[in-house]
Amino acid sequence: MIRILVADDQPLVRAGIVATVDAQADMEVVGEAADGIGAIESAGRLAPDVVLMDIRMPGIDGIEATRAVREHDPDRRVLILTTFDADQHVYAALRAGACGFLVKDAPVEELVAAVRAAAREAAVLSPAITARVVAQLLTAPDPTPPPLPSGEILTPREIELVRLIAD
Repeated sequence: MIRILVADDQPLVRAGIVATVDAQADMEVVGEAADGIGAIESAGRLAPDVVLMDIRMPGIDGIEATRAVREHDPDRRVLILTTFDADQHVYAALRAGACGFLVKDAPVEELVAAVRAAAREAAVLSPAITARVVAQLLTAPDPTPPPLPSGEILTPREIELVRLIAD
């Protein structure tokens, strides 16, 4: 059974997510939070397998709450579920330790599959976000290090010293 904490400041949205998750035979909602502080406290107290975290919440936002949850327990899986899919939010959430990023207009099947994937320690991104990330990677400078110089890398004296050390 996958244990889930739902953190969202909008009661109606939170209730819909809870109903969706609880309808799955292999999932159960173990807690709810209406803000970042509540998410941090509930994650520590309830030890869910996956935290479904909104970004924009009062007090501490979802990105800072994700960072705090992961600092307290690096094995805790946090999946961002939000209406804000701007690239800076995606990167900030992933840097904070989120294992994935979904938008709230995703189909129910995508949300359920993402929760299962997160519980299996897989990374999850909405298809539209994945396409943007790949496009940015393809246009970014090549991170491949420059080739080593050709010919001998070590001088004869350096080779002699390495052999002496090895002996």
